[in-house]
Amino acid sequence: MTSTSPSPGLARFNQLEESAARAALLDACASTTWANRLLAARPYATADELYTAGDAALAGLSEADLDEAVAGHPPIGRPRPGDPVSAREQRGMAGAPEELRAEMLELNLAYQEKFGHVFLICATGRTGEQMRDAVKERLGNAPEREREIVRTELGKINRIRLARLVEED
Repeated sequence: MTSTSPSPGLARFNQLEESAARAALLDACASTTWANRLLAARPYATADELYTAGDAALAGLSEADLDEAVAGHPPIGRPRPGDPVSAREQRGMAGAPEELRAEMLELNLAYQEKFGHVFLICATGRTGEQMRDAVKERLGNAPEREREIVRTELGKINRIRLARLVEED
């Protein structure tokens, strides 16, 4: 029987003190419930096991937990100063023309007024125009449909951030 050991990044995560592991998970997703569920299941044998646990924890989040997770994300086009993660993820807006940035600000405000939270999209690899088009399209959604999309987009973001957490050395 062969035994495979976790990757160095995953082994490091498994061995972190609980407070450090919690902080790393909360950097990935601002939901305390989500982070606690992932912490409780450590150690992980493989990155896929961690990703699956993350997906399961996300699926089990209450509406309040989901609100907490979404509140941890800055608006598209306005990453928090000193936050390299959101700046990297929103790179598609970084070089956008001023007109597009202004339009995105207006659309973000309209979205937030309608749905009560920031427009959440997995921005990694998307252009400013693609994000603008997505928010325009999603403004027409019913609140229930939009909640489903937000949960899906949050899952994509969480997986990318978990991968970065366990793949970086």
